[in-house]
Amino acid sequence: MNNTVNSKRVFCVAPHRPQGYGEILGKRGDVRLDMLEQVKPDNAALEILSAAHAYQTGSARDELVPHYHTRGKLLGQTPNLLVVSTNGAGYDTVDVKGCTERGILVVNQSGGNAEAVAEHVVGMMLSLVKRFNETDRALRAGTLTGRAGYIGREAYGKTIGIVGLGSVGKRVAELCRLLFHMPVLAYDPHLSADVVRARGAEKVELDELLRRSDFVSINCPLTGETRKLIGAREYALMEPSAYFITTARGSIHDEDALEAALRDKKIAGAGLDVWEKEPPPSKHPLMKYDNVIVTPHMAGVTVEARARMGQIAAEQILDALDGKQVARIINPQVWTAYARRFEKAFGFKPAPPPPEPNWHATEKHE
Repeated sequence: MNNTVNSKRVFCVAPHRPQGYGEILGKRGDVRLDMLEQVKPDNAALEILSAAHAYQTGSARDELVPHYHTRGKLLGQTPNLLVVSTNGAGYDTVDVKGCTERGILVVNQSGGNAEAVAEHVVGMMLSLVKRFNETDRALRAGTLTGRAGYIGREAYGKTIGIVGLGSVGKRVAELCRLLFHMPVLAYDPHLSADVVRARGAEKVELDELLRRSDFVSINCPLTGETRKLIGAREYALMEPSAYFITTARGSIHDEDALEAALRDKKIAGAGLDVWEKEPPPSKHPLMKYDNVIVTPHMAGVTVEARARMGQIAAEQILDALDGKQVARIINPQVWTAYARRFEKAFGFKPAPPPPEPNWHATEKHE
């Protein structure tokens, strides 16, 4: 990378550099990309942090060492930081409030893996209702005595309830409507009924969604608002024939309460891609249920999504550093302070966000 004194400075922490990111930034002579290791910063690393204008950071909190989460200590080590960009749609490795207070713009890559995650939701939904997991286990263990004990159901015409109707939730709604003619309910307090309707769903409150849905899909981000959003009370509202699916973030649902709901047959099963601690231990209580499908936070991890996310991340960070419009903004309220700091750093004012930025900018979801 370019090492000139006047470079626009970006840093990543290994191995959290998006696919193709370095190659795209490497074509720019005025941009320097520094790679740091997941160890306590030495003097050389502290110099990089001090000079950095942008941080391309990991989104999975348990895969990134705590001292490189964008929080108090790191923010204190990065006085010139203007932009924090998360590799995925999630941003729970970032103290958004702290960044906003310091005039730092926070962006994500929402939409880049929406197809992958939405397909994962549908795959889990079908696997649960057709009981693939249960029959697979029984066949492998030699305990299958007949087909009658594993009669499944059809997804066609069932109702899906989506919590968080952003890029992923919107695509889940579209797939379920088109493929299975499913009525779609959505709980998203940050979207109007008209916007929800335009995205193919009926806007309802969370309790109503839980009562009416045959499948509940969690597709919102982990924030203070959504932490422990789904607990014992919420599982009790679901029908015994309903399934719970989450590909969002661990800690949105209460794992202990979910285990109790499954144990007491309050719900029919669950598809879990995200966990309180990742990866979860093999002896996790939820692993013992045949009607629970588990994956290790890989819904958005496909060849296509990784390439797409890397390109989006690189292009967006370059747009931000070039003062062009940036749409995937998490904290639009920071704009005045950010623009002032940007002009001081680079000598010109950045273009304001588009009139209708990506929905993450205003709804804080997905």
